[in-house]
Amino acid sequence: MSNKSRQAVRVFAPATVANVAVGYDVLGFALDRPGDEIIARFGSTPGLSITQIHGTKKPLPRDPEKNTATKGVLALLKDLGEEETAIEIEIFKKMPFGSGMGSSAASAAAGVMAVNELLGRPLAKRALAKYAILGESAADGAIHGDNVIPSLVGGMVLIRDNATCDFIKLPVPMGLKVFVIYPEIEILTKDARAVLDKDVPLSSLIAQTGNIASFVASLYTSDLELMKRSLTDHVIEPQRAQLIPHFYDLQEMALSKGAMNYTISGAGPSMFGFAQNSLIAEDACDAICAHLRAQGIDVQHYISGINVTGSYKM
Repeated sequence: MSNKSRQAVRVFAPATVANVAVGYDVLGFALDRPGDEIIARFGSTPGLSITQIHGTKKPLPRDPEKNTATKGVLALLKDLGEEETAIEIEIFKKMPFGSGMGSSAASAAAGVMAVNELLGRPLAKRALAKYAILGESAADGAIHGDNVIPSLVGGMVLIRDNATCDFIKLPVPMGLKVFVIYPEIEILTKDARAVLDKDVPLSSLIAQTGNIASFVASLYTSDLELMKRSLTDHVIEPQRAQLIPHFYDLQEMALSKGAMNYTISGAGPSMFGFAQNSLIAEDACDAICAHLRAQGIDVQHYISGINVTGSYKM
């Protein structure tokens, strides 16, 4: 057996929060955990194949064109002239589907990074973003980078233009904490998009534009009071709140514990809030989780800083 045939690369890609209240499809950030893992290794049969998928109760497609972990990899291999190289992918799903924490995006990011590493890193991490976006599109058919780009490159990311993959990493204030609540109900991204009205009132557009601009300003100035004032969602939250049981009760509870905000993470049902310290985050999580469990809803929670690393080789 050659050295090449024994080579394998394992990559971790973290969960993410997309939209960040005021930046629908254009803002997102990475968490420390949870995340998905991908192993890429050289195989014996020409082309890309998926050998095993772990950690999922629902069957995922083994066709590389239809799986989020590999659809972008196919495009990457084509551009590198490596289409006939024998590469095997093993997928470890460690996040629930339809959770609002970027499960599909994490697999897409980990897939392209693992194969790029396996091939000797021909492309810089940033250059992999367009392939990762393509990979995630296998999940819902949409092209948006607010989950997959933060999962790949880390930090708080502003997507100026999804079509051209033009994005900016924004600064993150020191000490900022985020808490994520995941009630174990499923909301598929395509269903969460289906409830949205395509027409936005001018007054809502003006309010949302002001908030996203001042939110970005708060990151550059580390002005947490300005950040708190900027995190009211005038467009998406009012339409999607109906999909999450007890949403406004939970929001009031989080704010009463000192959270800076509390809203929907991505397409939901996960919800998130920022906090100035971990004690506030823990108090909010304890209250919200207790309330949901009393309603018969299983729930998980995560407390994290903003992960500035993104995907990495393990």
